Amino acid sequence: MFLLKAWRSSAFGIYGYLNFTKAGFIEHSKKFKAEETEIRIDGKNCIVTGANSGIGYATAEGLASRGATVYMVCRNKERGEAALSKIKSSTGNQNVHLEVCDLSSVGDIKFFASRFSLKDEPLHVLVNNAGVLEQNRVTTSEGYELNFAVNVLGTYAMTELLLPSLEKAAPDARVITVSSGGMYTAPLTKDLQFSDGNFNGVEQYARNKRIQVALTEKWAEVYKNRGVGFYSMHPGWAETPGVNRSLPDFSKSFSGKLRTSEEGADTVTWLALQPKEKLVSGAFYFDRAEAPKHLMFAATGGSHGLIDSIVENLRSLSAISS
Repeated sequence: MFLLKAWRSSAFGIYGYLNFTKAGFIEHSKKFKAEETEIRIDGKNCIVTGANSGIGYATAEGLASRGATVYMVCRNKERGEAALSKIKSSTGNQNVHLEVCDLSSVGDIKFFASRFSLKDEPLHVLVNNAGVLEQNRVTTSEGYELNFAVNVLGTYAMTELLLPSLEKAAPDARVITVSSGGMYTAPLTKDLQFSDGNFNGVEQYARNKRIQVALTEKWAEVYKNRGVGFYSMHPGWAETPGVNRSLPDFSKSFSGKLRTSEEGADTVTWLALQPKEKLVSGAFYFDRAEAPKHLMFAATGGSHGLIDSIVENLRSLSAISS
């Protein structure tokens, strides 16, 4: 097990250094087609979680600049209002709204989803961007480990509860979940809240992000006839407030080599804009292209067989009926 973990870490480090940095983005962007992100989406409703900073902010701004009606879901009202004002000013789009919701609380998410459903409007794009990497074990008011609560349970609850609104936008609706390249280092595990062994925040984050990729596969399979596409992606290594706060040593050592938030958000925006026939539901994307979900010899692929039992667990914990 030690050797396998060491291999995963080494393979991820090399693969990441070659692809996930700003230099990787510049190289990959040579193949980008400008017209693919010049598409307007006036009148389409988009929800972006964790939208007050970093990749979430860049995504919300990018969608607003293309005419979308954007709902920014943020935990902090003051920071959310500041981000909302900036986006309205920079894009000239006044159809941008703040929704205050704690993504670590299933109760809060249920309240938000019920408020949105009362609008009786189609939801064209849901971007599950909100994420946290807490190095120490922190327990939420509902009794869950914080990383898991936001990254996994929150993502699951938000998506399941908004599915009726997404179906109203079928066949154009889509769910985009922002994962992380860190998931390459972790297989799926039933130990969702890292109860076994000494808690490691970075490893828990990687496990959470692996679950998001497997969840996306499962949603694509289960809801394939609902007119909703499901996509996961990762933004590469971007310099965001979250990364600076959670991984200060990493940020310092890669100073000047990290992507901007806008570069990290590029594929999220691209996924939101493309005709669905160009995309593969259940796939994992990076820099506007389908990407592998597993690194060579990392022995993570077989673990996806656990997703059914994980979904059952999440359904139970969130008290959401199928």
